[in-house]
Amino acid sequence: MKRKSKATIVWLILNGKVEEALEILAQKHGVTVPIIEVGLPKGRKKKALACYNGNKRTISVLNSDTLKDPFVILHEFYHHLRTSLDGKHRGTEKYADTFATQFIQAYTSMAIQETGND
Repeated sequence: MKRKSKATIVWLILNGKVEEALEILAQKHGVTVPIIEVGLPKGRKKKALACYNGNKRTISVLNSDTLKDPFVILHEFYHHLRTSLDGKHRGTEKYADTFATQFIQAYTSMAIQETGND
């Protein structure tokens, strides 16, 4: 994806349009749109802000505030992408972090460019 597209995805998430962001991401990557739900499965509430269930193709987030966290949403979308494309959902935390960080860096650099605050 191009830098502007990545920045747009982050902007959508920050502005509470997570479903729209996920639809665009899914379309760009040729996968189904993941389901998003508020509330984590039992046993996940102590540490995680979100988790992905590949069997249900669902991103579960801790609370409604987490829906506006681009890093969390993009990290979990990476798990959806990986699971959708090759059926694997293990050992990918580093890559999910990198995927999310690339989008946030694109957004940050576009924001700096737009405001002239470099």
